[in-house]
Amino acid sequence: MTLPPQIKVFGAFFIYSFCMGSIYPRLPAIQEFMGVAEGALGLSLIGAATGTLISLTFAGPLLDRLGHRRVLLAALPLLATLYAIAVWAPSPVTFFLLLVPVGLVIGCIELIVNLEADRVEHAIGRRIMNRAHAFWSFGFFSAGVFGALMAQMGLSPQWHLALMIPIISVLTALVLGKFEPAAHRAGGNSEPSPMLARPTLAILALIMVCLPAMIMEGAIIDWSAIFMTKEFIAEPFWAGLAVAIGAGSQAVTRFFADSFVERWSPQVVARSLLGLLGVGTVLVFFAPWQPLAYLGLALTGAGTSALFPLAMSAAAQRTDRPAAINVAALAQISFVSFLVGPPLLGFVAEHFGIRWAFGIGIPLVILGLLFADSLAPRRQAKVVAAE
Repeated sequence: MTLPPQIKVFGAFFIYSFCMGSIYPRLPAIQEFMGVAEGALGLSLIGAATGTLISLTFAGPLLDRLGHRRVLLAALPLLATLYAIAVWAPSPVTFFLLLVPVGLVIGCIELIVNLEADRVEHAIGRRIMNRAHAFWSFGFFSAGVFGALMAQMGLSPQWHLALMIPIISVLTALVLGKFEPAAHRAGGNSEPSPMLARPTLAILALIMVCLPAMIMEGAIIDWSAIFMTKEFIAEPFWAGLAVAIGAGSQAVTRFFADSFVERWSPQVVARSLLGLLGVGTVLVFFAPWQPLAYLGLALTGAGTSALFPLAMSAAAQRTDRPAAINVAALAQISFVSFLVGPPLLGFVAEHFGIRWAFGIGIPLVILGLLFADSLAPRRQAKVVAAE
């Protein structure tokens, strides 16, 4: 299809997350298939984070040589195929090893779509980063609902993920078949990209802002279905729906976040979202009834909505280094925190109870509030001067 550049960006985010999100509503069934506890399952999920860290750190120059179009069109169907293979793993060790190549592909896609969103945003002269990430959340919401339906129908995770291969391939061909990368930002740093994306002090401050969102978004994705199953003995559909509720509220908030950022400021919006995140986390942690837990997941999803996109935009707009390096430096830590943190929460859940997988978010919210001012342009200038 012939589509405007911003619509192609939205489509890329949606297809990517619809593919990536398909495995998470099926984690209760995958856990049962392997016959392991939360700690072992969580440790195996770190395989994807390992591959992602490697990819985000070293893939930038390779992507430039191969071309973003070629890589994106191949990587999306490949991601679906690798997930379909990974869910056949009979043990946590095998699952870990099969998820490493999944993470390698995720890192490449993550870098391409965020850079493309920033460049298209610059070219058309209006913010689309939060809206682009809204479509990422819509993709996860769709994957959550679809996965919940597949679980309720009794379809195994293996056949469910196999079905995703032709679906993702067709969507990629239809929406991104005529995709062409946008031009680099005018006036940006054009120095050659180093192999290792080292975070600066300014990037580390941005990581502190989005860290609670990444950890708690990952907690919803990794553990909410299992939380509903263990705490409320939920049926497969209602357990899988927990993933969709968190992603859906996140998607709606992200969709409208750009107008709030333009009207107020990134740091004001960040503080408001962190407040929502804190309230939602407390509700999930203490919820005595299933509907109240769903409400807490919805507020938590809304609270996580725009913190990472805001930090990503701030990183991409810096001129101290090439935008690709700042984006990779932020993404490689914050996105891997999204992948590593929640699996590690599996050990917390196994030893202290599944509710503590969400209760740990309360101190993280306080940490984010302390660094919210780093999103302000004048604060960025001070940090650069200090460096």
